[in-house]
Amino acid sequence: MDASPQQRRQQQSPNPDRRRPRRWREVSPTRRGLVLAWWGFTLTFGFLRLLTWLIHIDAAGVGNVSAGGVHLHHYVWGILVLMVVGALGLVERSPRWRTWMGLAYGIGTALIIDETANLINLSDVYWEHSGGVSIAVALIVIGVVGGVLAFTHPDTSKPDASKPDEGAPGAGRSGEGRPAPERE
Repeated sequence: MDASPQQRRQQQSPNPDRRRPRRWREVSPTRRGLVLAWWGFTLTFGFLRLLTWLIHIDAAGVGNVSAGGVHLHHYVWGILVLMVVGALGLVERSPRWRTWMGLAYGIGTALIIDETANLINLSDVYWEHSGGVSIAVALIVIGVVGGVLAFTHPDTSKPDASKPDEGAPGAGRSGEGRPAPERE
């Protein structure tokens, strides 16, 4: 008899428990943060390019942000966002916060990377030929990180209770859960 598609997949897979998550809640909190960081980066970069193009062609109602007559580039806002994410990362480590900090991290990083050429040249070269460095760097980040997320398999297996946690206090000492050292 012919096996069902699910049975064939299980036979081909060495460990049927290591399957790709199908629902968002099945994704580990760390992976969720990474995926949201990538999406936040990608969408923010696209939005920034559209917004700055509208400013560049003098679209009605769209303009630069200035303070005291000085143009504030959006990398300033990116630095501020990353400062907040860093501070929150020091105090808040819950899975829910980690997920949302990933999104904010992606947004802040896009705000900075989009103006890489300005930071390298220390002048406003956003719409000049050398401003293409920013686009190239952003596309490389989107491609590499997206590829890594797509082609790496997250660790969805549950920790084995019979093995001691390597990071746990006392994991380096011989004792419970570790074999006794051999004597000669």
